[in-house]
Formats: sequence, structure tokens, C-alpha cells
Amino acid sequence: MQFPSIEIQEYLQELTPERSALLKEMEALAEEENFPAVGPQVGGFLYQLAKISHAKMIFELGSGFGYSAVWFASALPEDGQMICTEFDHAKAKAGLKFLERAKVRARVLYEVGDALTTFKNYQGPFDLIFVDLNKEQYPEVIPLAERRLKPGGLLIADNVLWSGRVLDPEDNSKATEGIRTYNRTLAEHPGFFTTIIPLRDGVSVSLKK
Repeated sequence: MQFPSIEIQEYLQELTPERSALLKEMEALAEEENFPAVGPQVGGFLYQLAKISHAKMIFELGSGFGYSAVWFASALPEDGQMICTEFDHAKAKAGLKFLERAKVRARVLYEVGDALTTFKNYQGPFDLIFVDLNKEQYPEVIPLAERRLKPGGLLIADNVLWSGRVLDPEDNSKATEGIRTYNRTLAEHPGFFTTIIPLRDGVSVSLKK
């Protein structure tokens, strides 16, 4: 299943605001390494959400080489802070260099290791939590995030439509089942109000009540 359609992707790309040379460089690196960075449409949406919510404390589960972190950190006030998590030491090192070049390095702490384990070491409260780690781990984030988000805080997750694989009855992989469970749990969760935006690969935005 092509999701969204090529025509819609091209239309959105045409309307995407111009990015900095640094972001374009990171996008080219993601394409070269076949790394699933969120891309400019989702990146801009994350920036908007951080600004609209006046976020000062952000936690990101799964940061790669820092593409989404640059968007988030650029939205933070001078006294804001973001905690990034990345298992791959080389990617974390690259991320810190990109953040330095983006002039937002002082707002970001990069933790190297398992994202969920690191997350448990921080109590918050956070204004915004972003989920982009291994998809089978998505459901484990929900109870941890609920305890660490402030009331009115945002829990955001990427890839929640998983290229349409959430609709494939023959796809019972751990990753796909993880996303299905995440989506269903939040849809029925009394502590969150959730909307899924069909942008790129699907972005879930959950408001903590």
C-alpha cells in the first residue's frame, strides 16, 4: 500500500517551507544511509507542536543523529531542555555535532543506551514526549509517559500508520502489533485525548488530561 499517495506526497513537498542548509544536509544523510528520519513535513509539525504547547522540557525516545531533535530544540526557549536517547554511540556523536552547528547544543542532553531504560531514570514532569524507538516497544511507553507528563502535556509518536501495514490482517510482526496496540490503547485510554494525523507515515498526538 502506498501511503500517502505519491501525488499527495508531491503536493505536500511543494508546499513545504524552505529549510536551512543544515536540515537539508541531514535529510540527504538520512536518504544516503536509508535512515528513517521524520522528514521536513513531520519535522515542521513537531516544531509547531512544541511552540504551540510552550514546551520547556522535552524527552525523545529514539533520536538517531538528531534530525527531529534539531526541530524540537529550535522551538525551545533559551532556558528549555531536551533529553535525547540513542543506542548507537556513533549516531549520538553525529547528533551532537549537528546540534552544535544548529546553535542549540546547550539545550540538549544526549543519553547513549536503551531509550526505555534511560526514560525510567527521569521523573519529569515533561511538557512533551516524542516516541520514535523500536515499534514493538511503543506500548511500554504509555504508562511511563503518563506518569512523567504534566497535565496538558503532549505524547507524540511517529510511524503510527506504518505504511498501511496496520491494516494488513496477514502482518502479525512484533513491530506492527506493537503499533496496533499503542494506537488502540491510547484511543481507549481515559487519561489521554488522542488524534492520529495521516501525515507521512502517521503521527499520533495525545493530550494528557
